[in-house]
Amino acid sequence: MTASRGRRDQLKEFLRAKREALTPAEAGMPSGGRRRTPGLRREEVAVLAGVGVSWYTWLEQGRDIKVSDAVLDAVARALRLDEAERAHLYVLAGLNPPDPAGRPGAPVSEQLRAVLDAWMPNPAHVLDRHYNLVAMNDAARWVFGFDDDVRNCMVAFFTHPTYRGRFTEWHEFAPDMVADFRASAARYHDDPVFGLIAADLCAASADFAELWARPDVRSRSQGIKAITHPEAGELTFEYSLLRLPDRADLNVVLHTPRPGTGTKEKVESLVVADPG
Repeated sequence: MTASRGRRDQLKEFLRAKREALTPAEAGMPSGGRRRTPGLRREEVAVLAGVGVSWYTWLEQGRDIKVSDAVLDAVARALRLDEAERAHLYVLAGLNPPDPAGRPGAPVSEQLRAVLDAWMPNPAHVLDRHYNLVAMNDAARWVFGFDDDVRNCMVAFFTHPTYRGRFTEWHEFAPDMVADFRASAARYHDDPVFGLIAADLCAASADFAELWARPDVRSRSQGIKAITHPEAGELTFEYSLLRLPDRADLNVVLHTPRPGTGTKEKVESLVVADPG
């Protein structure tokens, strides 16, 4: 049995199981009297998904037919699939599953906030796909100079005097920031917010405009940040950027003092001096 045939067999079993497990009432449809089989009929799933009955029948039979993201999403909605089940449907249909972005604008969980607090006295914060700062611990606020004016770290990196001034090697760090932003904009090519942020920054910052004109693309997952703090002095952190499995729109940025730089002791003294 080929891998493709095996996937189609699994697709057939998966779709049938999900259809038979969903009652008409759960799908918002009339029951239609007595039923010989449990759950929805194939015709009803096709109607809910807005696809042809023959096409859906072929899909559930595991036939080798062409499918698109839009149609699979419609079938997933009709069958009330959750994020994990929707991704599984994509894989079985031979397509790359979409990022599990979660509900846009949803607040970070209490568990994630606990992780940020547990990372003290080292800085940790959470960014969304547009570089908006959505959560942080106290150490991140103290070390990077986050204040009420810092809402988007990309904008602040180029326009906020305090935040920009904390980066000791700003000119070396800036190209990676913009190249990562461009990579994210390409990944979410149907998201207009990236273009709006870029247009505003091109008007506000000649440095950003010059870097945005380049074709460079990079994905930042780890690196070094050198920070000049007005009280603690020179700080050097190794950072890791982690994407959450169930919220691909969020990135957790964890900072660890670089050994041999005295950063660990300086950060601990900073926390003691300003316990919040």
